[in-house]
Amino acid sequence: MTVQAVMAETPAIEWITDPALVRQRSRDFFWYSPVLKRQLNGVTAEAVACPRDEAEVIAVMAACVKHQVPLTPRGAGTGNYGQAMPLKGGVVLDLMGLNRVVWVKPGVVRAQAGIKLIELDAITRREVRGELRFHPSTRRTASLGGFIAGGSSGIGSCTYGKLREAGNILGLRVITMEATPRVLELRGTDIDKANHAYGTNGIITEVEMPLAPAWDWVDVLAEFPDTIAAARFAEALVASDGIAKKMAGVVAPGVAQRYFKPFMQMLPPGRAAALVMVAEPFLDLLAPLLDRFGGRRLYAVPTEQAETPLYEFTWNHTTLQALKVDRGLTYLQTLFPAPHHFDLVAKMDALFGEEVMQHLEFVRLGGVVSCFGLQLVRYTTEERLREIIRIHEDAGAPIFNPHAFTLEEGGMKRIDSEQLDFKRVADPHGLLNPGKMIAWDDPDWTPERKQGFYLYGQADAPEVEEILE
Repeated sequence: MTVQAVMAETPAIEWITDPALVRQRSRDFFWYSPVLKRQLNGVTAEAVACPRDEAEVIAVMAACVKHQVPLTPRGAGTGNYGQAMPLKGGVVLDLMGLNRVVWVKPGVVRAQAGIKLIELDAITRREVRGELRFHPSTRRTASLGGFIAGGSSGIGSCTYGKLREAGNILGLRVITMEATPRVLELRGTDIDKANHAYGTNGIITEVEMPLAPAWDWVDVLAEFPDTIAAARFAEALVASDGIAKKMAGVVAPGVAQRYFKPFMQMLPPGRAAALVMVAEPFLDLLAPLLDRFGGRRLYAVPTEQAETPLYEFTWNHTTLQALKVDRGLTYLQTLFPAPHHFDLVAKMDALFGEEVMQHLEFVRLGGVVSCFGLQLVRYTTEERLREIIRIHEDAGAPIFNPHAFTLEEGGMKRIDSEQLDFKRVADPHGLLNPGKMIAWDDPDWTPERKQGFYLYGQADAPEVEEILE
């Protein structure tokens, strides 16, 4: 059973077979992690299928089942954890050709999976003065389906939380990997069967999303005496429900000065920075918050007029900006649970100093203002990286490991039985993105370390309120 047989059966579909181009389409930003770079650097598919519509998606899937060829879906390839990398070779299914808006009306849009987020926002702004509730820092290149299948939160999460929170996705159209593929519409709680599943249990072809009001956003950069002062400002802003805001991030002293090229000379030495987005009518309301926490505004530019939007210095883009300057860095993804989050941040600072540089993003998590850390780490060895992770978790700061490519070892930290059960039905041969769902091969898998909070997993996972008390 070969990829060539699949190609012969689907001659009307555009195929990429040039080895250099296939390798390029088989990769994402896994190299943020030196661990994943060692593990995945040689991964490549044998060919890339570029369908133009859902019928062609179904044709490729049916042919792959017939010839038992692995199939890995891909959007723009902006993920960081190897989500779209074909561990078992076979075919990469490039969905960027499915890039049409199906319909849009006030408050909601339905679009194909391959549409770029920036293009989708442009259409909804023009048609109904709405925009997606949130987006990743890769908004200018990322696709809608890729964000749903591989993402979690981002710019806008300070108001609307994570993708998994009820109401942030309204519907998914999913194709099953069977001899005769079925088209399923997932709505309500069924959405979680394929949300953040890396395409391991169905191919998402359409997504229905709620829209937020399309404000005229302003990028604001401010300096503070230290990380905690900047963090208290960001927390207070996110807690100010009357202020329309889309982003509240913080970096420790030295981070922006070393790694944010447009702002290196703007920030005084030894000062922390806050990077926020607020709607233009509320801009003046930042002044009393800045005064309260000893901050000073350095920069305020409409987001759409900025040469590089400020969100491209936050979330996972913070790491990318740092790697452009120093390839010896990597990162963590951490929850600092309230109400002792600032004590934990200060404790980790005291323990690690410049080895782990603080980068915090403030979000609503189950309605509670919380902060995630996407800290920059000076990498030395895998053993030391594991030790840093252990120290954080022992202190009560769960790590959602960005140095692992499987669903369970990253954000889940447990088997999601609902997604596993759905895979058994929707991908009975285990051909979809194989190697990414541990539970498919080992249903009794358990993590080495238990933790008290799970971003994803079964419905009996602890409630956010229980963790944050």
